[in-house]
Amino acid sequence: VQLQASGGGPVQAGGSLRLSCAASGRTFSDHVMGWFRQTPGKEREFVAAINWSYGSTYYTDSVKGRFTIARANARNTLYLQMNSLKPEDTAAYYCAAKRGGLFSTANYECWGQGTQVTVSS
Repeated sequence: VQLQASGGGPVQAGGSLRLSCAASGRTFSDHVMGWFRQTPGKEREFVAAINWSYGSTYYTDSVKGRFTIARANARNTLYLQMNSLKPEDTAAYYCAAKRGGLFSTANYECWGQGTQVTVSS
């Protein structure tokens, strides 16, 4: 699976951005796709995940009600709609894929490159 993330950029606090992750290669029907983020000097943090076949979702508490993960099966594209952005959301965002449980944040096998999101106050 190859993953290509895009859609990051600068935004003011309270604004919105939509990240995209184009997936290619193997089929994804048995995959969980996720978004992670990382700031310099900190560990990569789980943000959200979705079961590709069923559409079930899972979020970290800090983004619940503000971020929405979704997928377009026909386009093999993963999305992260981010609303009500806060300065603390500033990070490089990565998409990832794995076979396995939705509610485990471990064992992601494939990673895209990061796309930078910068939220100014």
